Order: sequence, then C-alpha cells, then structure tokens
Amino acid sequence: MPFIITDPCIGTKDAACIDVCPVDCIHPRKDEPEFEPATMLYIHPEECIDCGACVPACPVAAIYDGVEATPSHQMDLIEANNLYRSGDPAAIARAEAIVQAHIAAQPALMALPPTERQAAHAVQFTRSSSE
Repeated sequence: MPFIITDPCIGTKDAACIDVCPVDCIHPRKDEPEFEPATMLYIHPEECIDCGACVPACPVAAIYDGVEATPSHQMDLIEANNLYRSGDPAAIARAEAIVQAHIAAQPALMALPPTERQAAHAVQFTRSSSE
C-alpha cells in the first residue's frame, strides 16, 4: 500500500490532498455522495501511483508513506484505507467502522484538534516506546 491517511484527517477532511492528486485516488471527493457522512478521507491503494504529491499538501500531516512508515498506534487505519472503495457501500461501512473503533479507543487524543493530534501521537508513541 503506497500511502496511508491517518487520524489527523478525522475532523478535517481538507481537500488539499485531493486537489493535488494526479490520479484522483483519494476518496471521497467533495462531489461524491459519501463525502459528507465520511469521517475521514481514504487513499485507494490500487489507484494510487505512489507519487507523494498528497503528503506536503496535507495541512495536518495525516498521510504516511506506506505501511512501514505508519506508527503502530495508527495501524488499524491501514485496513480502513485498504477497505474503502468509493461507491461500494459495504466496504465504506467496514472502513468507517474501523475508524469509529479507532476514535473510541483513543478518546483523549481524538479530543485534540486535528492540527495538534499528530504531535500528541508522537509524544505518546515516544513515551510508549521508552517504557
């Protein structure tokens, strides 16, 4: 899987990454009916060409360069990105269920504004690794 969108996107859904994607692999787009109810954006792993244009465009640093780069506390969202397929209601529901479980498992972090969440994850991850 080339790129992964993670939880700083939750509560943001900023379309800057969509705007710079040359192959429209980030869903749901604002013109798709799934956009409003979606909790976050997802990268379609088979459509992504691994160009990386989305990473610097993301205002909340929610996009990681592949599975290996994704922090362990965000790994559940890899599966959400993998499952999500624009227009497939069953896959969308499964992806959103994973995201909702992720939110429920980390209430303190998820209460932070998306712009602060990435830094808080880094602090939590560093603290967990050193214990």
